[in-house]
Amino acid sequence: MSVAELQIVDRLKRVREFTDRITRPLSAEDCMIQSMEDASPTRWHLAHTTWFFEEFVLKRDPSYREFNQQFAYLFNSYYNAVGKQFPRPQRGMISRPNLAGIREYRQYVDQELVDRLESPEFLRQHQATVELGLHHEQQHQELILTDIKHALAANPLWPVYAAAPFAPGEPLDDSFMEFCEGQYQIGHDSETFCYDNERPCHTVFLPAYAIARGLVTCRQFIEFIDDRGYERPELWLSLGWNAVQEYGWKAPLYWIQRAGQWMQFTLAGLTEINPDWPVCHVSYFEADAFARWANKRLPTESEWEVACQATGCQGVEGGQFADWLLGDGRAVHPTSACAGFGGAVWQWTSSSYQAYPGYRPPEGAIGEYNGKFMCNQYVLRGGSVATSSSHIRPTYRNFFPAEARWQFSGIRLANGY
Repeated sequence: MSVAELQIVDRLKRVREFTDRITRPLSAEDCMIQSMEDASPTRWHLAHTTWFFEEFVLKRDPSYREFNQQFAYLFNSYYNAVGKQFPRPQRGMISRPNLAGIREYRQYVDQELVDRLESPEFLRQHQATVELGLHHEQQHQELILTDIKHALAANPLWPVYAAAPFAPGEPLDDSFMEFCEGQYQIGHDSETFCYDNERPCHTVFLPAYAIARGLVTCRQFIEFIDDRGYERPELWLSLGWNAVQEYGWKAPLYWIQRAGQWMQFTLAGLTEINPDWPVCHVSYFEADAFARWANKRLPTESEWEVACQATGCQGVEGGQFADWLLGDGRAVHPTSACAGFGGAVWQWTSSSYQAYPGYRPPEGAIGEYNGKFMCNQYVLRGGSVATSSSHIRPTYRNFFPAEARWQFSGIRLANGY
């Protein structure tokens, strides 16, 4: 085997083991909870990421014997080309197989994969799909954290996922970087891994603009709240104002007030908000309203990427959450210590999620990975404390509906034209 082929086998073991590791603080009961339709139970994430390898790699080998044929229905997420799926809102009702059975499923698929990947021919044939599967699993590692945080937040006991001290906040850098009018290149243009929606690299024209070096902080967002930001319809898009009224939004998700002090629920429990932390768990609607209140706007995704390239933003192997879990002592909170262009909170842009010029989804079921969702969603850029650091790159395009708040999402402002 080549060095690259040996590395992917090693990475498979490490990524799969890390998924298991982040679920160890959770009980079987924790892993069963589905607190809303947009979130999935931890046990479903464990099974689905396993099904992905089974469906798109192992089942391509005629000699492979499925662990359980019914799992293709239970744990398929949205791939219509490979069959029907169990209804997403009801995933929390799947009590069988139990958690031990799902872990047995993971072990079975892992061993079958490793055995087959020892064959250079099999590895060369499926290497690209295995690579995609690893990045897919790292995305689900982030979802495990965001989904269990939402579930634990519904418990009035404010349960702790894992206790740790918080890093101190850092003073806000309130300066802006300025960019001249002109043509710029955006999109992925190298042989390193990217998702299909990051291609093709293409030219965009940008008017002159400025973009904030720092993220919007909790202190600034508290000023927005104190200025009746959630009570002033002139600051909000129509659908945003409807969401404020329907859901009773008065602050970011997980914020509560006790004796006049703003508190925030985190994976390390309930804690006082540090004013210098980046504001987190806000929707596109809230980000847009805040920007209007501040006499600024949200950047387009092209503006964000050009600025990120200028700062030299690059990812590294591993993950910020992985670093903390392995013992460096940082709590799971987007402190401003990592508030560069990528790595603190996902940042809403004003760009609708759509295809780049010349984009074509891959053939087959894998083509359903990104392209089919290019409707009614907004692009977020950067990454968060729960994102694998190897995913933090200038071209990465995340996307969610405008009302979504349970991800680690925050705000970077822009100005100009």
